Amino acid sequence: MPKKLFVLAGEVSGDMHAAGAIEELLKARPDVTVFGIGGQKLRALGADLLYDTSQMSIMGFVDVLKHTGFLRRVIRDLKEAVRREKPLAAFLVDYPGMNLHMARFFHELGIPVIYYISPQVWAWKEGRVKAIRRHIDRLLVIFDFEVEFYRRHGINAEFVGHPVIEQLAELSLPSRDSFVKKHNILSDIRFIGLLPGSRPQEVAHILPEMLKAARLLSEEYRVVFLFGRAPHLTDSSYHALSHYGDLSILSCSAYEVMKYSDLALVTSGTATLESLCFGLPMIVIYKTGMLNYLIGRLVVKLKNISLANIVAKGLGSSERTVPELIQHEANGAEIYRHARMILDNPESAAAVKRELLVARDKLASASPSKKISAILQEYL
Repeated sequence: MPKKLFVLAGEVSGDMHAAGAIEELLKARPDVTVFGIGGQKLRALGADLLYDTSQMSIMGFVDVLKHTGFLRRVIRDLKEAVRREKPLAAFLVDYPGMNLHMARFFHELGIPVIYYISPQVWAWKEGRVKAIRRHIDRLLVIFDFEVEFYRRHGINAEFVGHPVIEQLAELSLPSRDSFVKKHNILSDIRFIGLLPGSRPQEVAHILPEMLKAARLLSEEYRVVFLFGRAPHLTDSSYHALSHYGDLSILSCSAYEVMKYSDLALVTSGTATLESLCFGLPMIVIYKTGMLNYLIGRLVVKLKNISLANIVAKGLGSSERTVPELIQHEANGAEIYRHARMILDNPESAAAVKRELLVARDKLASASPSKKISAILQEYL
């Protein structure tokens, strides 16, 4: 009789992080079956997905309100599936808006809840701590400072390390010289990375400003722009590119962008943390609809929004290792101005690279996926 595990990973990054743990779990326990919400990686492992992450890419207060009907239907379908399938445990990954709601439901049914990549209550919505304390059985965190934060709130969080370290250790990318030769690029060309995000809403707001800055930079430097496309997004998400056919843009994977770029323009999110791990000087950019921005200003209590700065400088610090351009500052002219300061000061860029690589050590842990798999097995 198969033992069932419910998984809810509502975003692309969550699907990736969940898949590492599930892959290790299935190696050790092939009798386990998985169902819930995930993406390409969980599907490839045989998970029975009721909804795909591509359907769940809803962000911002306004967008959530617009999709209230759909989200209610998703929750209803998930609850029906849980009652029908009777899983032995629930593995919830990030995506707090829905996962904290589902955690309460599982708690009421007496089904253990393992929450991986905890809600960033240290950044906003600290009131969610009460829900975490009541409804979550095991809280697995990816930043070491989170352990002390939750301890102060009476919660025993377990630091398992950040999965990005594990994923990068498995990467096998050719050298920069090989990459240059493969694409017939002159050796003295500089690479500037463009990472506009993995959600359509992010790309719509941020990519045009990145491209405006790119055009200004192309007039001053010998440069090729390495463009990191999100594999789950369609060409229509990148329609802004059609207006910049004069630029030298090379599409490649996000990790290729991070490995080969001299500088990257990065949308705030997990990509800033991944870029940190490569020691990549970056300009962090974030822009959203005005109403979302105004609401965000009221509820977010951090002085820095990018994970790169939070990890490098510490929680609550106002210092920055890399610049952050938010909302009205996230425009082509400002991005260009900051990029020039980095490109024209190689010593400063080298110092940033060293500081980012030192910060990387704070994320290190031996095989988070194996640790999480062992924890899940305790409940199956």
